[in-house]
Amino acid sequence: MAGPRQMSLFDVLGVSTYQINSPVLAAIDTLATSNNGEDRGAVFTRSEVVEFILDLVGYDDEEKLYNKRILEPSFGNGDFLLIVIDRLLQSWIKHSGNRSLIFAELSDSIRAVELHYETYENTKKTIIEKIKGAGVAKEVAIKLADSWLIQGDFLLIGKQENYDYVVGNPPYLRQEAIPEPLLKEYRLRYRTMYDRADVYIPFIESSLNLLNPRGTLGFICSDRWMKNRYGGPLREFISNGFNLKAYIDMVETDAFHTEVSVYPAITIISREKQGPTRIGHRPKVDKNILKSLSEEILSQKISSNEKVKEVVGIVNANEPWLLESTDQFNLLRKIEDVYPTLEEAGCKVGIGVATGADKIYIQDFNELNIEEDRKIPLVTTKDIQTGETNWHGQCVINTFNDDGGLVDLEDYPKLSRFLYLHEESIRKRHIARRNPDNWFRTIDRVSPDLTTKEKLLIPDIKGEAHIVYESGKYYPHHNLYYVISEEWNIRALQAVLLSNIAKLFIGTYSTKIRGGYLRFQAQYLRRIRIPKWENVAPELRQELINAAEGRDIDKCNKAVFKLYELNREEQSALGGNKG
Repeated sequence: MAGPRQMSLFDVLGVSTYQINSPVLAAIDTLATSNNGEDRGAVFTRSEVVEFILDLVGYDDEEKLYNKRILEPSFGNGDFLLIVIDRLLQSWIKHSGNRSLIFAELSDSIRAVELHYETYENTKKTIIEKIKGAGVAKEVAIKLADSWLIQGDFLLIGKQENYDYVVGNPPYLRQEAIPEPLLKEYRLRYRTMYDRADVYIPFIESSLNLLNPRGTLGFICSDRWMKNRYGGPLREFISNGFNLKAYIDMVETDAFHTEVSVYPAITIISREKQGPTRIGHRPKVDKNILKSLSEEILSQKISSNEKVKEVVGIVNANEPWLLESTDQFNLLRKIEDVYPTLEEAGCKVGIGVATGADKIYIQDFNELNIEEDRKIPLVTTKDIQTGETNWHGQCVINTFNDDGGLVDLEDYPKLSRFLYLHEESIRKRHIARRNPDNWFRTIDRVSPDLTTKEKLLIPDIKGEAHIVYESGKYYPHHNLYYVISEEWNIRALQAVLLSNIAKLFIGTYSTKIRGGYLRFQAQYLRRIRIPKWENVAPELRQELINAAEGRDIDKCNKAVFKLYELNREEQSALGGNKG
């Protein structure tokens, strides 16, 4: 538990803020005592990366850092904090060094917060030893540590102070891991805690709010919020008072002591008028390389060595941040200015049926003994692995009438018998508990006419575009997105979605996961721009169709480049066939 002299959550908030036995305090205590780092979202950062971030925010020991204030909102094992203390002490020795004034000059220079009791205590001991190692008396070292460190939940502490710098690696904690009373409290306090936002989102909001004018934040965390729906409120918040000074893509770098499944990025954000953003991609985690990169990012004028790009207009209300290369960014903006979205051009993007209990509602078509008109042939990712549709014989049970209402089980005795056999499991689903009278419905309504439509089937996660033609025999499973159209020829549309144009849109707007895989989700597919079918010349229509039928990506690119009237430079920006 917390030591007798440390500043705690209760000191800062006051016990009266919550009842001592309140669900919120119980939830905080659960996280504060957990022995599982993953449960707390704890991921620790390599020292070379910490030094890099401190350089980027300007926390340099050549400055009188004891006249500045720095915050670390989740200090964990001290990856950031110990190096911050090193720089602060070095600065103080250079510019002051008066031992009689050390507490007075340094006590207000750092604030650092940690929720986990045991981690707090262990890191505090390490910090005291570090301060003593600089020749500071033990009692002064203890007083400094007590002044600098707070044990508690950063998101609930009533913070009155402002800071010149905020740095760190905020916890990566999904909502599912946050006790419900605490999650509810976060949502009440932070407007960026939106949709499926992870806990690092309100950490960023709160930290930005604590910056002085021209103060700077430097965080390393997941990049998902920069493009995802749940990051929209935070992006808008930043656009209304902050400047994205620098972005460094840390994809597939060894930025942490352990491997993480999501892609991290470093963001440097200051409280000042918006300006251009300096962008770096995937630097090697090497002290000298990162030092050179930070100098380039901070220079008055960047060189032409391709290590750093400067892009204007990345931050735009709640719109996704487009952080790709400048030539691709310009091409994408040109296409968006000229062509309608996929759905405006007469195409529809959807997702297959979710049942809530696939083991019950999805069965072998021939073996399932229910009425034939209740069985809908189902296509899954397993059926399209080769790039063509090879049905493995599964079906989904249709519990709906053609008018959208549920069937009367008295009219379907075989279906009724099957469902009542599994009634206990079916009723445990959330949708059944919410509406007990309709206990046997699937989550999504099945629309049998979709089965007979020509469609393109697209798995969510793929390294490259995997766009499979289906002639109109099967209903898609919920692990597949689909595209249909009454206007565009489906084969010609397949050529567009297989091309580097589609890859440009998906790669720009979607988040990536480890291994270089893209998310081909509906929200990103709908961003693709495409000409109206009526404006495509007959000979080009046939060229698109032939390229798709042959599944020849080079020919798809060649035809699609003609479709969008790309010049050689624009083709080069996309790669692929330039003929």
